[in-house]
Amino acid sequence: ATVRGARRTRVCVCVCDIMAALLRAAGNGLARRARDSASSFAVASQQRGLAKKSAAAGDDAMTIEIPVPFKAHNIEAPSQMVETSKSEIVDMFTQAYLMRRLEIASDVLYKGKFIRGFCHLYDGQEAVCVGMEAALTKEDAIVTSYRDHCTHLGRGGTPLEVMAELMGRVDGASKGMGGSMHMYKRDTNFFGGNGIVGAQTPIGAGLAFSYKYNKQPNVAVAMYGDGAANQGQLFEALNIAALWDLPLIYVCENNHYGMGTAIARSAKSPEYYKRGDYVPGLRVDGMDALAVKQAIKFAKAHCVSGAGPIVLEMDTYRYHGHSMSDPGSTYRTRDEITGIRQERDPVERLRKLIQHHELLAPEEIKAIEKSQRKIVDDAVAAGKSSPEPDSNALFRNMNQVSDGIVIRGVDSGVRTDLATVQP
Repeated sequence: ATVRGARRTRVCVCVCDIMAALLRAAGNGLARRARDSASSFAVASQQRGLAKKSAAAGDDAMTIEIPVPFKAHNIEAPSQMVETSKSEIVDMFTQAYLMRRLEIASDVLYKGKFIRGFCHLYDGQEAVCVGMEAALTKEDAIVTSYRDHCTHLGRGGTPLEVMAELMGRVDGASKGMGGSMHMYKRDTNFFGGNGIVGAQTPIGAGLAFSYKYNKQPNVAVAMYGDGAANQGQLFEALNIAALWDLPLIYVCENNHYGMGTAIARSAKSPEYYKRGDYVPGLRVDGMDALAVKQAIKFAKAHCVSGAGPIVLEMDTYRYHGHSMSDPGSTYRTRDEITGIRQERDPVERLRKLIQHHELLAPEEIKAIEKSQRKIVDDAVAAGKSSPEPDSNALFRNMNQVSDGIVIRGVDSGVRTDLATVQP
């Protein structure tokens, strides 16, 4: 009820003002680990010849080796060999490309003042959502931070729901009353974005508790960034999740900057997958959709077996600034951003995988890109034409019975001495 209420009012959008005060000001330090998993990087060459057709005749199944090794803490790492298929890889590319185009369109709309307020874009991190959904079902639950547009798409939401919500229109995911940070899709167990830094981490523990209490074979995923990794509430929730062996996957999307502060300046120990101490952890190449799929599949099996929670650190990167108010170039160099784009871009890696293994002809790839661009363009047009919420919507889901209620300190003409208030 609390989550549903949060998505119904714009009041929740305002709470993110606290976030700016909580995080430290941007510095000039550069994150050194942004290229760690890209060192000696040769995804194209390493994946060439590593895919093998399944022994099942007529099947499009494939086995592909993940080029960047997993790093494990208090657990044995999963295999580097991923079972996949032509259809899955093509679907991953299609979804990732759609997400990229949607975020590019959001950037344009924001600059055109169709979108106002807070807006945090996800371009560069698409492999996390795409790979994660490949290993989960819609019966599993996800709760995330305010960078939630693509998570909504991954959970089965439509581009129109995202675009309309960004513009404050009734066809939006939260009926136009939540905005960028409050996407929500209850029918597929997406419990939304959250405007308070780290606030989703105890919610994730609660979702995991519900699965264990109801004896459901599912897992809850709570996503947070490296900026939220130092929050006390995260460790409190992790402690109780470990104590009760809850089926909870904590996913730290380490894009190397908490707002404008590099991880080297904000974390004494930036190995976030080890932060659970007694809780197992895994570091994953978060720019590789297949690596993410393998890690989430492994983590889900671990959790539903009754072994308790696990922490996954996704080594990823965002191309835009922290939000649309951040140019993203004062605390990192353009060469750094360009280098990541050229070497690790998640959409391009999927495209190259398709091209190398000749899963699609060049014209088929172009057709997919064209169709996804049209889907986004149509969603933008439909979002613009969608009406704004009626003013009466401000009073929905609220207690309107005010008889006998005294609000202290609000109306100077009303007595505020509770001793004089009649029951």
